[in-house]
Amino acid sequence: MTPKVRSRPIEIFLVEDNPGDVRLTREALKEGKVLNNLSVAADGEEALAVLRREGRHAGRLLPDIIFLDLNLPKKDGREVLEEIKKDPALNVIPVVILTTSRDEEDVLRSYKLHANCYITKPVDLSRFIEVVKSIEDFWFSVVVLPKNREA
Repeated sequence: MTPKVRSRPIEIFLVEDNPGDVRLTREALKEGKVLNNLSVAADGEEALAVLRREGRHAGRLLPDIIFLDLNLPKKDGREVLEEIKKDPALNVIPVVILTTSRDEEDVLRSYKLHANCYITKPVDLSRFIEVVKSIEDFWFSVVVLPKNREA
């Protein structure tokens, strides 16, 4: 399969409060095949402000994809997912749940809230990097993402 050629980097928005997981995700994406810009929010309230381009976030590009942890401070990932999928300006952005939770209730609720996929973070560091690379391979080489919608 021939890789798709993009005119601009993929905009990835990682919503994650664990600095170690942010660092590992950043490293895995750096080693990847796809040019990307990674932006990060450490809590659910900040994530929604970024996505809604409020205040200091005005003028930012909307992400092509969101990697969302469920267990976040201020506003948890479940609430963030629900607000994203209810917002007509945001609901077409694919949301990949990337969390430590293996709870079947979290999986079911995430899909009911229209998550595009649910991935449990491995504890092993090398496996974590493999998982991020597999996300990249699938979402950026196989899947057709919607074009960035700017106002």
